[in-house]
Amino acid sequence: MATKANLVIDQGATFNATLNLTDQNGDPLDLVGFTANSVLKKWYTSQTYVPFNTTINTTAGTITLEMDAYITANLYSGRYVYDVNITDTTTNAISRVVEGIVTITPSVTAGIFSTNNTWWANGYTSG
Repeated sequence: MATKANLVIDQGATFNATLNLTDQNGDPLDLVGFTANSVLKKWYTSQTYVPFNTTINTTAGTITLEMDAYITANLYSGRYVYDVNITDTTTNAISRVVEGIVTITPSVTAGIFSTNNTWWANGYTSG
């Protein structure tokens, strides 16, 4: 059964979160020989998704989720869902270890770029 962990991502900011995985005794989970995969979706049934960059620290039992600022700038504010799966590279067995809700908080400056004194805000121009 997956652990529940809700996340908050600031729109237009670089995001990272480290998830600590432990066994039934509270010791760091041994992640040697595992890979991790994690995606963000608007709904559980969505066909589109945004992947997190995942990094495993095998001895500390941690998985770090990362997303670049230019990606978070293009996410609409609101509620999303995500999960984290690990795959045993020896047996190809997949386990869901973490799942939860992600809240994207809106930004005033995310998605606004200036070129030649013309401003674009999410595709709209203003003189």
